[in-house]
Amino acid sequence: MPLKILTLNLWHDAGPWKDRAALVRDWIDRLDPDLIGFQEVLRGEGVDLVAEIVGDRGYHVDFARASTFWSDTSLAFGNAVASRWPIVARDELPLPDRGDAETRVALTAEIRAPVPGGVLRFTCTHLNWKFHHGETRERQVVALADRVRLLHHQEEFPSIVVGDFNAEPDSDEIRYLKGLHSIDGRSVHFHDAWDVAYDREDDTVIGSGVTWSNRNPHARANHEPARRIDYIFVGHPMLGGSGIIDHCRVVCDQERDGIWPSDHFGVYAELRLPS
Repeated sequence: MPLKILTLNLWHDAGPWKDRAALVRDWIDRLDPDLIGFQEVLRGEGVDLVAEIVGDRGYHVDFARASTFWSDTSLAFGNAVASRWPIVARDELPLPDRGDAETRVALTAEIRAPVPGGVLRFTCTHLNWKFHHGETRERQVVALADRVRLLHHQEEFPSIVVGDFNAEPDSDEIRYLKGLHSIDGRSVHFHDAWDVAYDREDDTVIGSGVTWSNRNPHARANHEPARRIDYIFVGHPMLGGSGIIDHCRVVCDQERDGIWPSDHFGVYAELRLPS
């Protein structure tokens, strides 16, 4: 069986949340992911969007606050991870910011899982969103990559990093993560699951991996160009091939009765495990 990963920006509780949540649950039941990274999650007194989504499906969940929610400051706004297996440790990294109200965080869960070495590290993040914040996102990916590499132990299963990076594949911040660009004399490398393993036979359906699509009226209302901004990154495979990315596709990209799961589409990938 492969290791199955999903990432999705939930768009907090905007729009017809209850109907959207039902669609997200349907996708989770269809994909049956082992690991999920959620962005734009709300949590507070009487509010827990991820608990509402995963219900009694048996996932272990953790959450990291990035900021207070702008429309209700009693609520925390941030990222969450859901794991089929126990989360035994966590690391929370506040990311560099611009000194304004937009603050971001990366959450890493250490998970005891049936993978070589018995442990994997799964990081979920969400970077600054504005088009002209590229310099901030560059500082954020440098800090993110440094922390992920620091937490990773030699001979462990490859680190997995997912989220809404608010940056296109040819941006310097994404090229940095893929080892195609250096920042301040530094470089790293993670595999971009889409680049490695998208289903080219189904290219007419999934196109170029767009996750912010003007097919989706929630995205179209922002008058922004369609683009790929949501990612699954994976460290280099282990000797023997564990961690190779065998499959990747865009998901949560269909409407039902005029309802869409979110303003973003999600990304789903499968990593190779030993028999």
